[in-house]
Amino acid sequence: KKFAGKDYAVGSRTLDEKRWLVTVTADTEPGETYLFDRSTRKLTFQYKVREKLPRESLASMKSIRYQSSDGMEIPAYLSLPKGVPAKNLPTVVFPHGGPWGRDGWGFNPWPQFFANRGYAVLQPNFRGSAGYGKKLLNAGNGEWGRKMQDDITWGVKYLEAQGIADPKRVGIMGISYGGYATLAGVAFTPDLYKAAVDVAGPANLITLLEATPPYWEAQRKILFARMADLDTKEGQAWLKERSPLTAADKIKTPLMVVQGANDPRVNRREAEQIVIALRDRGFPVEYLLAPDEGHGYVRPVNNMAMLMAAEKFFAGHLDGRYQEGGTPEVVARLKEIAVDPKTVVLSKKVEVASSAPQPVAMPQPGTYKYKASLALGGQQMSLNLSTTVKEDDGNWVVTDVAETPAGPANDIATLDKSSLVVRKREVKQGQTTVISVDFTDAKATGTLNMGAGPMNVSINLDGALFADGPGGPEVIGCLPLAEGYSTTFRNLDLQKQKVRAVQLKVAGSEKVTVPAGTFDTYRVELSSDGDSDKATIWIAKETRKAVKRSQVVAQMGGATMTAELME
Repeated sequence: KKFAGKDYAVGSRTLDEKRWLVTVTADTEPGETYLFDRSTRKLTFQYKVREKLPRESLASMKSIRYQSSDGMEIPAYLSLPKGVPAKNLPTVVFPHGGPWGRDGWGFNPWPQFFANRGYAVLQPNFRGSAGYGKKLLNAGNGEWGRKMQDDITWGVKYLEAQGIADPKRVGIMGISYGGYATLAGVAFTPDLYKAAVDVAGPANLITLLEATPPYWEAQRKILFARMADLDTKEGQAWLKERSPLTAADKIKTPLMVVQGANDPRVNRREAEQIVIALRDRGFPVEYLLAPDEGHGYVRPVNNMAMLMAAEKFFAGHLDGRYQEGGTPEVVARLKEIAVDPKTVVLSKKVEVASSAPQPVAMPQPGTYKYKASLALGGQQMSLNLSTTVKEDDGNWVVTDVAETPAGPANDIATLDKSSLVVRKREVKQGQTTVISVDFTDAKATGTLNMGAGPMNVSINLDGALFADGPGGPEVIGCLPLAEGYSTTFRNLDLQKQKVRAVQLKVAGSEKVTVPAGTFDTYRVELSSDGDSDKATIWIAKETRKAVKRSQVVAQMGGATMTAELME
């Protein structure tokens, strides 16, 4: 009776089962924990989360159902602003990500935030959502941008018919698949929404599926069944037709695009194409780009800056409320990540010759030790790395060793003795060979064993690989580096099994201090065409050794790896 209308769960127990920690949650209760004594049947309050959040001000979440375009019943949740009549309200639709997940009843900061600002908030569990049985889940197969989108559209129509939503003040916002639904909503139903905020939404479904590694064979089969087969012409036509980017010229809804610079799933270039499409046609568009984020924002200061911008954006177009100002840190961060749409220019694709750059020196044999750190989301992990360069059987062999909690990982590259192009690569984790691939200028052949069993690979290269993997920094040090120098070359993304063009430029000179000493260096910047990975290498001018390197790893959500020469 004490917890009527709430959910509760047992977190932990004493060994004799006499005392339990019980956590209670609800739509207006983020969580409070009690100690339950089974002998006395007594509950003793311990603590609550988000203790500064006034529970009496929170909005209730109501379960509703409505019919979609084909009569299918769609479950959803509706949160209404507290103390306001549920009539002709500004409304925000907030479709969930996945899409094969669901929204559930309980405390959720997103609808609470917008309900606090005076909006009705609809969270539809459209077909394709999990948790309601296979009928609803499988009904989403092949329905991206069509009936799945109808389920969201008909939710808006339902609220309008009930007199809850003001048809002139309906907006939509979503993250990941929810971002796709946002873009699809403004592209395929351009008169429905009066404002939209897309966060990490894929605008191009073809490149979204191409980002799935081929060795994820089971996952690829599921994606192809749920969406379309990327390997067929029919499937590619389906994906193109359902991609909001294809219909970008039809978007006229005021739009805010929120992007992470290191997003491995949503190509920044495609997000910016959407921005440019609206800008050039004179429609309102805003753009946030966080340089330290991947797929969606995880850093609190970036999230708060994004919400500050989003609530003001919605208020301007839907006549809702927003809070002026903010903490100095958040206000400053918003200024840093807000991009003037007038300045957005699509980068040109990097053109690479079939031949690799010509070195003017050779690597120096020896072992070089580095102290490395991996930083992500305010947390940091230290690693010990070493690089060994030696001559072997008429080639250069470079071995990178990383000491990890799972044991040493060895990454070995064989380089041509004179041209320094890559001829072989082998990666070992403990006694297991994870990668073993041979390279010619035309082809890569070998095996990958990424957890799903060995898989043969055969990849067309159309040119030699250069400065790829172990020995990359050492090889770059052998180029004719000078201020203003630039070149391009090929690397191979073995996970995606695709060649990528790398642009190298010497950005300037810099004095760098690392544990091994102080060096006058060239600051060499590397970027990949169509990829979010970026790297900077500091090459000592005198010795041509790599004394420091830093890399942003998009596949790890924008984690930064930094390594400094120890000796």
